[in-house]
Amino acid sequence: MGYHLSLVSLAEKTLGAFGKTTTWLLFLFLFYSLNVAYIGASGPILQSLFKDFLKISIPAWVGSLLFTSLFAFVIYKGMRSVDYLNRLLMLALLLSYIVLVFLGASYVKKENLFQGEFKYAFIALPILVISFGFHNMIPTLAEYFKGDRTRLQITVFLGSLVPLIIYLIWEMVMLGIIPIEGKQGLIQGLKEGEPVTEVLRTLLGRSWVASVAEAFSLFAIITSFLAQSLSLVDFLADGLKIKKEKKNRLFLIMLTLLPPFISAFLYPKVFIHALNMAGGFSAVILFGVFPVLMVWKLRYREKENKPLLFGGRFLLILIFLFAWAVFTIELSEELGWELLPKKGRVADVE
Repeated sequence: MGYHLSLVSLAEKTLGAFGKTTTWLLFLFLFYSLNVAYIGASGPILQSLFKDFLKISIPAWVGSLLFTSLFAFVIYKGMRSVDYLNRLLMLALLLSYIVLVFLGASYVKKENLFQGEFKYAFIALPILVISFGFHNMIPTLAEYFKGDRTRLQITVFLGSLVPLIIYLIWEMVMLGIIPIEGKQGLIQGLKEGEPVTEVLRTLLGRSWVASVAEAFSLFAIITSFLAQSLSLVDFLADGLKIKKEKKNRLFLIMLTLLPPFISAFLYPKVFIHALNMAGGFSAVILFGVFPVLMVWKLRYREKENKPLLFGGRFLLILIFLFAWAVFTIELSEELGWELLPKKGRVADVE
């Protein structure tokens, strides 16, 4: 089949018109859910930063509006503007992360690191999936490497390992500082639909750790938001057959950003819920179920696929079952089913 194909094209060639249409709709849902989460989270962070550094009180929705408007302009300016800004933001993200780890380490309490029970971690699976949901970039990487299998595997491996280490250190610092239970704990923050930075601020008050954590989160949100929004602009232009000329670009950007802004405005505590929806529904189907179906058809029915992944049928079935398990967990959360430990379900702390 070659390597000049997107996931939508791959789905069409292997799963037919149904696969193409479903993949397109799932991508649309994924992009919008992520942008709702990013815009919703930006408001409280900017609200706190304005209060701390400018001594100005603004509503959270104004922070979200400023965030959306400013970066809509950057996206309108085009790929080069996004690229240059993202380079600066990635540098700021790295520096704030290093400062956060060093400052936050002094607040870590060893007893906090041993709290909780592993069985309650299952509710984090949808967000874990979306945190490593870069699979839509693999066709682009395959084309960039001209189908070089070794380079692609190394890139995917290192591109997963490095973020994993960064995430684990971040998790250790946050879990070491913030208790799980209590008025200033993680469960209460989950009940309020707040990002962990808001919980940290509630616990520590005005402090350098809280401010740096918010700055780190904001840089992380902006870099992800710019990439996702630019991808959605291109996705909509391709799907709706609209040329990305100057006169059409503003319409595409409004179509990209206005619906998620309205959703975040109407439901300001939607951050965690939107991430769960994106990971638990769209990402697991797009990056778990459909790839297994595509590989299975090519490898075992049409005998075209050259295996890039060890494990054969067993591993494909395992991936398939894991994806459906995450989907079922999120579905149970949305419908209020008792599939998870009662204490750990979002619905039970709301």
